[in-house]
Amino acid sequence: MTASTPNVIGFEELRRADVALVGGKNSSLGEMVQELAGQGIAVPGGFATTSGAYRAFIAANDLEARIADTLARWKANKITLAEAGSTIRAAIVAGDWPADIEADILASYARLSDTAGKTDIAVAVRSSATAEDLPDASFAGQQETFLNVSGGADVLAACRRCFASLFTDRAISYREVKGFDHMGVALSVGVQRMVRADTGGSGVMFSIDTESGFDKVVLINAAWGLGENVVQGAVDPDEYQVFKPFLDDKGLTPIVGKRRGAKEIKMILDASSARPVRNVPTSKAERAAWVLSDAEILSLARMAATIERHYGCAMDMEWARDGDTGELFIVQARPETVESQRKAGALRNYSVSGEGKVLAKGLSVGNAVATGRVCLIENVADIDRFVDGSILVTSTTDPDWVPVMKRAAAIITDHGGRTSHAAIVSRELGVPAIVGTGNATHLLHDGQDVTVNCAAGEEGLIHEGLAEVGVEELDLSTLPQTRTKIMLNMANPSAAFRWWRLPADGVGLARMEFVVNNAVQVHPMALIEFDKVSDPAERAEIEALTAGYADKGDYFVDQLALGLSHIAAFAYPNPVIVRMSDFKTNEYADLLGGRAFEPNEENPMIGFRGASRYTDPAYQPGFELECKAIKRLREEMGFANVAVMIPFCRTPDEADRVLGVMKGAGLERGEAGLDVFVMCEIPANVIRAEEFADRFDGFSIGSNDLTQLTLGVDRDSDRLASLFDESDPAVLWMIRTVIEKARAAGRKIGLCGQAPSNNPAFAQLLVEAGIDSISVTPDSFAAVKTHVAKAEALQTGQD
Repeated sequence: MTASTPNVIGFEELRRADVALVGGKNSSLGEMVQELAGQGIAVPGGFATTSGAYRAFIAANDLEARIADTLARWKANKITLAEAGSTIRAAIVAGDWPADIEADILASYARLSDTAGKTDIAVAVRSSATAEDLPDASFAGQQETFLNVSGGADVLAACRRCFASLFTDRAISYREVKGFDHMGVALSVGVQRMVRADTGGSGVMFSIDTESGFDKVVLINAAWGLGENVVQGAVDPDEYQVFKPFLDDKGLTPIVGKRRGAKEIKMILDASSARPVRNVPTSKAERAAWVLSDAEILSLARMAATIERHYGCAMDMEWARDGDTGELFIVQARPETVESQRKAGALRNYSVSGEGKVLAKGLSVGNAVATGRVCLIENVADIDRFVDGSILVTSTTDPDWVPVMKRAAAIITDHGGRTSHAAIVSRELGVPAIVGTGNATHLLHDGQDVTVNCAAGEEGLIHEGLAEVGVEELDLSTLPQTRTKIMLNMANPSAAFRWWRLPADGVGLARMEFVVNNAVQVHPMALIEFDKVSDPAERAEIEALTAGYADKGDYFVDQLALGLSHIAAFAYPNPVIVRMSDFKTNEYADLLGGRAFEPNEENPMIGFRGASRYTDPAYQPGFELECKAIKRLREEMGFANVAVMIPFCRTPDEADRVLGVMKGAGLERGEAGLDVFVMCEIPANVIRAEEFADRFDGFSIGSNDLTQLTLGVDRDSDRLASLFDESDPAVLWMIRTVIEKARAAGRKIGLCGQAPSNNPAFAQLLVEAGIDSISVTPDSFAAVKTHVAKAEALQTGQD
């Protein structure tokens, strides 16, 4: 324990109210040591110098007037920012410690070493300014941190350098932009026991989704070695997402996202040189492995939830795992400063048309779209040639890049995750960014026109050329209430979180095919009967995707459950109806290994699709994998709000066989509250609706296929497009009739299609017929909600 003085205070005696005394970072560490140690939050011990010690140091070395004069000369354009910063920092580093402050720091360091049972323990020396980590300003990376510092003299030197870092060029510039008085801000230094993350791992964690602000997930980034590479964006980390509401149930594993990063380098301690740390390449085994086990992911997520609950706001945290002991530590915690401040009642929707081919991909930041001309700068020394309004393309950023980042239309980096410096600063500046592309600086060139699309989900796309971009502002507070449930059609799980603020009543159609096509990528039978895949290139690609899986079928189950969990989490606790796979044979054949298992059909639209596949020996084992994924989603991950829907079920006998296969795979209708729906998209579903109602919990009208098969019109035919009409009397008769039969049988009935958004009269017909729910794409939600409200009001008036 540190003996407190006016100059030095131990973490165990600090509280979050002590920002003016020891800055945001150190006061937060003290708060966690005092209040959260008993709740499983481990913080490495240490102490902090006070703001009084900083001011005493400045006064003892007669620096205040010199600093003020230097800043005044910069503001008067007599010297550059670089000259001003360099002059001030040099003066501080050259300063002498007042005897009492030096003695207090050395005594506290000695006690910290004694507590660890060592001489000259290695410590991290971190800056903590008295104006940082505020709700509306993160000051991310503005001051310095020094790692693996040992010995009294080196600790004192690092503390001086921390004081000097209050006047880095980026810190001066940032305070100027934010309107903080340079002389009114003081700096505290935190001296904290080093965690051996160099042999373990470390990273950054947010208690909300950083892109959408979705407040029910924890986002964790992880890399091997010390955490500076993750913070700086010098490495592409692993990314994990965890659903918070299920964390108290130790029987569940609510990990809803896992993305393996390249993790090309790691920062380690280096006692053999003058530099205390250095970066080294990671091994092939480290790049292929996850940094965190599932148990560690859940443990960190529980820490995040505990810290958020205590502070009462969304939090941004840094963590480290000791490679010697396996212990997990929280080394920083601060309020999240962007998404948590966003107004809850507004939603901005982007549309993109006329875009060119995709040039590169990465992780999207900012949920926006920008167009412009590439300005490729690989070295911070060259930032003077940046053209305002350009698309900044670079390898990685640090705080020295902020002056040009705020002048960019968008930012693209080769490296970094969604918690890197580039991502955090981009969000704060309101500039869209795509990070972790891997090779944008290689693929893009100066003067190239591109479109940066960060509004299509977690994957950001860089398109060739300047696309047409539309923006729609939606005020959610103006949306009317409706008796009819308005639900969403969803396919892309990575885009699900962006719609969490919509007051939807659930997901009426979650398309499994998108997840299979984009996340799984492999035909399920190619995983079950891998020996039948003959193409060497396909075999190699499947082997790479399924590396680490003893049973390739488990890969399918894992990836499908993870993908669908995004949609289940965003809607929870409202229902999510997952339609089992409904590829046509030509689409199944396009999956990796698929051609060995699919027949050639003249008309796949009415061929071997939907329910008929599920009980056929040629596909039944694949369908059983789909069932296992749903079972895992519901029972192991906790999403009991998930129901399933059977597409293209032609006869009641076929329905019986499908339900039998599902039961054999552990997915039984009615068991643990499982609802099973059937698509109503074939005239037979209407004609024999009573029999289908005996076997299913409800119907979902697929208006596209029902129109196609009622009118005998190929919905994909350009020549017959004028005949394809969902409002044709024959189609409307089908819809009214099945709604009537479903209601008579006490079954739920909804419709998934775009007609209600395009045609208010169609919405009125559905309401008048007594439909329970209408499911539409998110961008149509507001229009349909409005149409339905008007139809309900009209119906009430007629009643």
